[in-house]
Amino acid sequence: MIYSQNEEELISIGQKLGRLLNSGDIIVLSGDLGAGKTTLTKGIAKGLDVSQMIKSPTYTIVREYEGRLPLYHLDVYRIGDDPDSIDLDDFLYGDGVTIIEWGELLDESLLGDYLLISITHHGDGRQLLLESFGPRSKEIQEEMVNG
Repeated sequence: MIYSQNEEELISIGQKLGRLLNSGDIIVLSGDLGAGKTTLTKGIAKGLDVSQMIKSPTYTIVREYEGRLPLYHLDVYRIGDDPDSIDLDDFLYGDGVTIIEWGELLDESLLGDYLLISITHHGDGRQLLLESFGPRSKEIQEEMVNG
């Protein structure tokens, strides 16, 4: 469990995570509206040396950014049970890092090895629960929690 007292700390946590990520890594972000999924992604982007402003992909489904590695930021809430409506393979098996908001709505078999980060309100801050689903995501989880 990781705790963030405010938005700046949440961005800092994301930045630490971004520095750990490699090509092919998949992060699934889960949490209510306003939980901090896009804010965490802003930090991840900083850790990947992305200089562009990060915006929520809610209406565009996918936003792509260039940094140390390409960053694919997806919001699959609107595609629901129809993941074929976009070509997820381009992002899941591409040469960048994929961040998926509402990814718990996808069939797990599509994702392979991924790290699930569940974000919940905790007082004025946020609580992040990290769950790994594969050996690479386990490495990232351990470094985030223990490193």
